[in-house]
Amino acid sequence: MEITDIKIRKILTEGRLRAVVSITLNNQLAVHDIKVVAGDERLFVAMPSRKDEGGAFRDIVHPISPQSRKFFEDEILSAYENHLALMEAEEVS
Repeated sequence: MEITDIKIRKILTEGRLRAVVSITLNNQLAVHDIKVVAGDERLFVAMPSRKDEGGAFRDIVHPISPQSRKFFEDEILSAYENHLALMEAEEVS
């Protein structure tokens, strides 16, 4: 499986939510509403979720293995950091 596109849809500067991201897999499947969240010690990726009847949030889409989770998180966080660097460079020029 290959991530063929990553779009940073929204950047936020207040609160723990830092960005909303969409990815495309193999030019065939899009996953929207992936969140970049500032945790207590590091940024992490939260997959799309919805609230169930009991009030708990359940992932709609999620990686199955720890290796897959790390792959997605590394790729998404790298794209987020690159996007921030580009925004900063545009502000300087």
